[in-house]
Amino acid sequence: MSPSESGAAAQGVGAAAPNVRIDCTPEARVTKSLLGYGVIAGPFYVIASVIQGLLTSGFDFAHDSWSLLSTGSAGWIHVVVFVLTGLMVIAGAVGIHRHVSAGAARTAWAYLAGYGILLVGAGVFAPDVAGASFTWHGMVHLACGGLGFVAFAVWAFLVARRVGQTSRALAVCSVIAGVLLLVGFGFVASGAGSALATVVFTIAVVVSWAWLSVASVLFYREAAEAGRIEVPLD
Repeated sequence: MSPSESGAAAQGVGAAAPNVRIDCTPEARVTKSLLGYGVIAGPFYVIASVIQGLLTSGFDFAHDSWSLLSTGSAGWIHVVVFVLTGLMVIAGAVGIHRHVSAGAARTAWAYLAGYGILLVGAGVFAPDVAGASFTWHGMVHLACGGLGFVAFAVWAFLVARRVGQTSRALAVCSVIAGVLLLVGFGFVASGAGSALATVVFTIAVVVSWAWLSVASVLFYREAAEAGRIEVPLD
């Protein structure tokens, strides 16, 4: 083989032919868009909550859960954050459903969608302020939170089985995210007002959102590779 032929052969390995461009199928493009919402849902919620908490007079990150930002004159802002985050989680769940159609995690999307729906519910029904008497809407908010965290944990456990096929470390991360969220909710539910309980819960929430972003990125990359096509140039 001549040097020119060797160079041409090497150039063709792992690269598209010079007369085509790399694209993805319309189905893959929709799936990737939906999974993208799963990537940004967590950062959106965390950043919006931290900013509002810093700007809210009297809010104490060490003793107040972020849900309490839904109360007060500016509470409507956090309600909107809750609802938008829930809708993004639902979109991400639909993206997972489109991408993962078989195997251990084929039903995981339903639990994530349930989590998104319950996030919307938690936003619509305001929580009770610490020290105040219980209200019906506060109880509904608490129920939405508890059931939502269980749904997220089940999703994380199912995803662990999926990603564990290629990476044990990622599987462990998924399990930790699910367990930590349940433990954190248990802490804050049993020790309302305690700084330790609030901090543990806050860490658990941030970790769970981080894992949703990581898992969504993993599925996004898989969907991009599965839907990869070569389109002839005009």
